[in-house]
Amino acid sequence: MKEWSGKRYWIVGASAGLGSALAHQLSRVGAKLVLSARDGDALRELADELPGHAEVVTLDITKEESCADAVATVGDVDGIVFCAGVYWPFGAKEWDTEKAVAMGEVNYIGAMRFLGHVVPRMVERDHGHIVLVGSLTGYRGLPGSFAYTSSKSAVMSLAECLHADLRKTGVQVQLLSPGFVKTRLTEKNDFNMPQIMEPEKAARIMFDHMNSDGFSRAFPNPFAWVFKIGQVLPDGLYYRIFS
Repeated sequence: MKEWSGKRYWIVGASAGLGSALAHQLSRVGAKLVLSARDGDALRELADELPGHAEVVTLDITKEESCADAVATVGDVDGIVFCAGVYWPFGAKEWDTEKAVAMGEVNYIGAMRFLGHVVPRMVERDHGHIVLVGSLTGYRGLPGSFAYTSSKSAVMSLAECLHADLRKTGVQVQLLSPGFVKTRLTEKNDFNMPQIMEPEKAARIMFDHMNSDGFSRAFPNPFAWVFKIGQVLPDGLYYRIFS
């Protein structure tokens, strides 16, 4: 069990959903929080709700200057949780370039842009905790979700590479890959979502994993097992089942 009291954690994508729920979880155990997203009003409302200390720093991860200014303002932290993301449900037959590029820009390139300002500082100090949020959809290609799935797959690969580079240093990297979480993003779906979770439940699972020394956790089971098994199926069988 980690010691959280007094530790400074920066949640990027804190204004709603999973990020907001995790902010409540971390604040209850005494962490000092930095809350970031584009919606400053929502962040200030969240900060007022939390039992502990919270700073609000608005941030647009699609802009280099915004990332640089935010990191200069915040300074060094003990850990960051990157859970910013956007989502629209459509497949290749309904290709929407603007929304597809936005998903890549926010979900993956935004993580790369932001981490480019944070990771070198943690490496130099040999201290830090990096938590990236992937998705069960990122394990392998799925129908109707090429933009979101590929962006989350990229985030998961990024986490794996960072872990490979930093696992023997003082910088811990962790990956969490949830299934369906009841948020304004999943409200866009018009299909059945097995084992959909409330954000608070997902945040508790995330917090449990953040307390561990493990690298990756996919949840909830048994839904997550389906995607893990899918990774080892031959292509012909996989696409007959999943598409």
